[in-house]
Amino acid sequence: MTTMKTSHTFSILFWINASRSSGQKADLYVRITVDGKRANIGLKRKVSIVQWDTKSKKVIGNSTETRQINHLINQTQAKLYDIYQELKYKGEFITSQLIKARFCSEDEGSKTLQELLKYHNKKIKNTLAKGSVRNFGVTENYVNRFLMRKYKTNDIYLKQLNYKFISEFETFLVEYYPFGHPKSMSHNTVMKHLQRLRKIIRLAYHLEWIDKDPFVRWKPTFERKQREFLNANELSNIETYQFPIDRLDRVRDLFVFSCYTGISFSDIIKLTKDNIMIGVDGSNWVITKRQKTGVAVKVPLLEKAKCIIEKYEEHPVTIYSKTLLPVITNEKTNLYLKEIADAVGIKKNLTFHIARHTFATTVTLSNGVPIETVSKLLGHTKIATTQIYARVLDEKISDDMNVLRSKLRKE
Repeated sequence: MTTMKTSHTFSILFWINASRSSGQKADLYVRITVDGKRANIGLKRKVSIVQWDTKSKKVIGNSTETRQINHLINQTQAKLYDIYQELKYKGEFITSQLIKARFCSEDEGSKTLQELLKYHNKKIKNTLAKGSVRNFGVTENYVNRFLMRKYKTNDIYLKQLNYKFISEFETFLVEYYPFGHPKSMSHNTVMKHLQRLRKIIRLAYHLEWIDKDPFVRWKPTFERKQREFLNANELSNIETYQFPIDRLDRVRDLFVFSCYTGISFSDIIKLTKDNIMIGVDGSNWVITKRQKTGVAVKVPLLEKAKCIIEKYEEHPVTIYSKTLLPVITNEKTNLYLKEIADAVGIKKNLTFHIARHTFATTVTLSNGVPIETVSKLLGHTKIATTQIYARVLDEKISDDMNVLRSKLRKE
């Protein structure tokens, strides 16, 4: 158990930056030091170098300007001491940077990063899917760890956020080793955390809690990854394999159903008979909404998907759950898929999401279905998203080129 430090070394020092002066006057600063860590604040006043008393840290003389500057020094000292005492009374983690932030923003009613995170959490709680809310929570935890490691504080004012903050947070993520993981985060994972932070900060900008968006010049860079999918032979092997264990047979059926519909696991297990409707062509379609985005999905039922539905039409597990297909947790599904891969002889890391990739690549695109249609079937709002999933197989390229050769020979 860790205990918070209750005593600190704290000092306030006023000084002028004579080395950077131009002429007879220099800028007046105050330096806060907490436990040896410094923070300087410019007081936006110029002081005559010859009148500055380095011993008393005051301006010598009786002019109106001199009295005003000395009054400012006294006021500043009192205010900084009050802020320190208030933080100490509240038992907060005290740093020179936090005292500086409080001093600079005390009269402006500035919002803090923690206030923004709290507001954002409340906003997304009932508007985003549980998985998305959870992902924002993970990003928030990393932001809090970064604040403690870099600034030795649990909060900063939004006006302190700048491009340097973003850059240092990115470096922190790149070097961070998550507990229980064999290696640090991938580049794409770091980018996703920064994208989530950008969404949170942009909310503050739109709420007019900050004057400038610190992310305005930041651009994410993603490494292109080869997405795993099953080729036609591997898909056929999974479809035809005779599993002696019921749980493996059911998970295989869920997986194959996704391979022929492109519907994600979280959406499949919520399907009921009400989701089967007659489409514009008079055949059966699955019509649902993606839990992740709320986008409508309409998929005509291919024969193999239809056979799986018929298999469970009067099955005890679906009669009890009142669902179209057997219900199982995502964790167990992916665990059983490892057993299925071993049994069938598939060397790929078989996860349920590979079914969606297989639908995009092996089942649709490779059979000549246009990418615009595939995008609609997957429930994507942008073609660019579909292009991440979909790759045309070498066999399809070869077939298309052979068709072209035949046409050119006839000319």
